[in-house]
Amino acid sequence: MQKKKVVFLGSKPIGYECFLYLISQREQLNIEITGLLTRVRKEFGNAHDLNILAEEHNIPIIDGLDKLPPCDIIYSVQYHEILKEADINKASQSAINLHMAPLPEYRGSNQFSYAIIEGKTEFGTTIHKIDTGIDHGDIIFQERFPIPEKCWVNDLYKLTYDASVKLFRQTISHVINGNYTPVPQESLVPKYGTSLHYRSGINKLKQIELSWDKEKTERYIRATFMPGFEPPYCFIDGQKIYFTTEHP
Repeated sequence: MQKKKVVFLGSKPIGYECFLYLISQREQLNIEITGLLTRVRKEFGNAHDLNILAEEHNIPIIDGLDKLPPCDIIYSVQYHEILKEADINKASQSAINLHMAPLPEYRGSNQFSYAIIEGKTEFGTTIHKIDTGIDHGDIIFQERFPIPEKCWVNDLYKLTYDASVKLFRQTISHVINGNYTPVPQESLVPKYGTSLHYRSGINKLKQIELSWDKEKTERYIRATFMPGFEPPYCFIDGQKIYFTTEHP
């Protein structure tokens, strides 16, 4: 049987871990990885540099969406650009994305923060078809799990990270073989609702108003205090004051 050609788009530690697993399963899946498209993220260092991983395994590195080669499957994990119809059509079988949030509830960015702010008790991770919308295509696999009480954003991220890697590994053979039944997201909106958030939205969420009650203040701090990023803050006499925490 002829090997299916797969192009991988991804970045960040989650993209690295999924790419590494895909490489390790090439023979079992009967695939050829014909290209990698990524963005170098200096904050993660060489330990999660997908380019280095591709070079070690003689996988061609693509330097832009306009250079995508024809293939059977495009698989995206935390890739930062929105694919246009012409890009999607480069995949003769399917273009797939792993989105670290439940769909259709949380499209776009900052999903972990919004779930905590909104007091959700359930979260998840989703594998879906790519269309020209943002995290809008049909769902093909999804895993949901409870959000622990008083959860912090970095803890919810870790839970979702682990669930996402597990879901990727469990379903990759089904993705390659087309063994799934797509579920249109719009059919789930009446049950779960939907929202779309952009990266810039986190800046507004981090501003704490001193007039808020204790519960709301705590909730917003838990939702926006992410190690390695600007912490939540308030203004006192026009001065920006950051919140700190001893939370591990």
